[in-house]
Amino acid sequence: MSDGPARSFAAVTPHDSTDFAGGAAAALFVGVGGNVVVVGVEDSDGAVVETFKNVASGTILPVRCRRVNATNTTATDIKALYL
Repeated sequence: MSDGPARSFAAVTPHDSTDFAGGAAAALFVGVGGNVVVVGVEDSDGAVVETFKNVASGTILPVRCRRVNATNTTATDIKALYL
């Protein structure tokens, strides 16, 4: 994260239509590895998603996103990081 360390964080419950309550996250921490399906901040209708495959445990995924979809997300213990 080029804007400095996270100032706050929240547990992520993957869901296919509910965005993060805290707004768009600056990055995600993946506690237990697997696939992570995200909806980016530019995707206003939620139709465009990106799958990051085989993300390792303990990875900080530097993507601004508004949701982690439940469908096809296999990683767990995900935290949203906010600046």
